[in-house]
Amino acid sequence: MPTPRSALSRTRTPEPGDPLRVAFLIYRGNPHCGGQGVYSRHLTRELAELGHTVTMLAGPPWPVADPPVTLEHIESLDLYKRENPFRVPWPHEFRTRVDVEEFAIMAGAGFPEPYAFSRRVYAHLRDRRDEFDLVHDNQCLGRGLLGLVRDGWPFVNTLHHPITVDRDLDLAAATSPLRKLTLRRWYGFLGMQMDVARQLPRHITVSHNSKKDIVAQMRVDPDTLHVVPVGVDQKQFRPLPHVQRVPGRLMTTASADVPLKGLTYLIEALAKVRTERDDAHLVVIGQPRHKSAVPAQIERLGLQGAIEFVSGVSDERIVELYAEAQIAVVPSLYEGFSLPAIEAMACGLPLVTTTGGALPEVVGPHGESAMTVPPGDPGALAQQLIDVLNDAELRARLAAGGRRRVLDRFTWRKTAEGTAEHYYLELEAHARRRRDAGFAA
Repeated sequence: MPTPRSALSRTRTPEPGDPLRVAFLIYRGNPHCGGQGVYSRHLTRELAELGHTVTMLAGPPWPVADPPVTLEHIESLDLYKRENPFRVPWPHEFRTRVDVEEFAIMAGAGFPEPYAFSRRVYAHLRDRRDEFDLVHDNQCLGRGLLGLVRDGWPFVNTLHHPITVDRDLDLAAATSPLRKLTLRRWYGFLGMQMDVARQLPRHITVSHNSKKDIVAQMRVDPDTLHVVPVGVDQKQFRPLPHVQRVPGRLMTTASADVPLKGLTYLIEALAKVRTERDDAHLVVIGQPRHKSAVPAQIERLGLQGAIEFVSGVSDERIVELYAEAQIAVVPSLYEGFSLPAIEAMACGLPLVTTTGGALPEVVGPHGESAMTVPPGDPGALAQQLIDVLNDAELRARLAAGGRRRVLDRFTWRKTAEGTAEHYYLELEAHARRRRDAGFAA
């Protein structure tokens, strides 16, 4: 049984295996859009099942916190509401200096959420040191978090992948000088995140490829970076033999059709596939973003009716969609890991991916549990999709190999166990640093 909270002293260094009290920070927690909300929900649930007490402190959109994990809302101006993005708040909404700064940064074409959340969560936690053993930040890396470090909080951060990759791909896809200028302003938060990341004592990242790129692009000390792969709920994401596959159906998850995710290359590949397989069609889990070029591309290629966007559906319906498809596709130019890849593999769905970023590390050698093609090559992607659609034996082999690989390597329980190991290591290192500096642990 876990030790009662009152028995855990703020000055005590827990031993490995002791229950911990974790303040888990997530500045933007959408549970259905992007990997950070999914990571936060499932990791915190598994940490709680290991006996730890986890409190999620989150900004909007709110993540899901599965009991006994508790959720504390860190209120903001919520400037990027799905129904009203880039909104102008009413005057009565400005209550603090951080509110004013948040709006001012957005008005200047910047992205203020990491900075503003970090300032607010510092104010929320600074007098609560006796309630928690450590802080785990999920890639906010806002400057306000350094206040917790200076105040003596043990601190661990998850750095999924360097956002410098997203920035560089967005800039490469920009078609006008004004668009490039706007993007540079939007990604202005990166300088802050890189500076903060270099001052933190321990990072968890999700793949060896991400570690390599974080060191090269963010200049973070490699000795502070430790690889713990993310996982999948293998009981939820599972084969459904009773559901019949729909001939020619491809499926992809594109929570945001940004250049990084390669959706435009998949759409172009689909047009090529349909010259040989007129039953080929695509289901996209996600929606085109505001002012997306995707609808115009679909019309230009004559793919109206061959592509369906689905959003706001339950997890169980997503599993059914996997079961209905013949192939899952991950067309990304870069991935720090790829939750959609391992979800598809866990569902026993044949997978075609690019070799962008960490994808080869995740899905394994070409032909064993996935077929791989170079990123940004719609011709190669189309031919691989045609080959897999036309080969039932290959699809069966990929499906079996993919699920086996996930069960062996990528479950949330394994992620939680690896994460907790680094909690204990950081608590030990933190106590040692405090002693060396002449402070109580």
